[in-house]
Amino acid sequence: MEPVIGEPAPSFSLPSTGGGKVALSEFKGKKNVVLYFYPKDDTPGCTVEACSFRDALKDLDDTDTVVLGVSADDAESHAAFAAKYALPFTLLTDKEGRAAKSYGAWNDEKGRCNRVTAVIDKDGILRGYFPSVKPEGHAREILAILR
Repeated sequence: MEPVIGEPAPSFSLPSTGGGKVALSEFKGKKNVVLYFYPKDDTPGCTVEACSFRDALKDLDDTDTVVLGVSADDAESHAAFAAKYALPFTLLTDKEGRAAKSYGAWNDEKGRCNRVTAVIDKDGILRGYFPSVKPEGHAREILAILR
């Protein structure tokens, strides 16, 4: 099931690379959120996508936006991926796909996330939804919504 633009974004609380959990509610009233789901750490398309967000981080910061990447990979895999590519944002683990399912991003057949991005405003409202992402240039698409 896909979320609806203009409606409240589905809530989530997921384990993060930094330890502990990160919940969407932490950002309400404070930051916009780019929540991007991706299939697997350190694979070609996922690396291109992650690095595009990394390279656009200054522009995203200027729009009061935090980036959160989500896959079914574990925290150790996320930490290695983030270190290898100097990713300065949080990666979250969704092993069972609960959050991914609520965003229409879970692939039951493969047991992992599909490439989907949601843009959530400071009020927790879904402002953008990309159900089929092409990694190259994706950060620019996101910035266009946030500006």
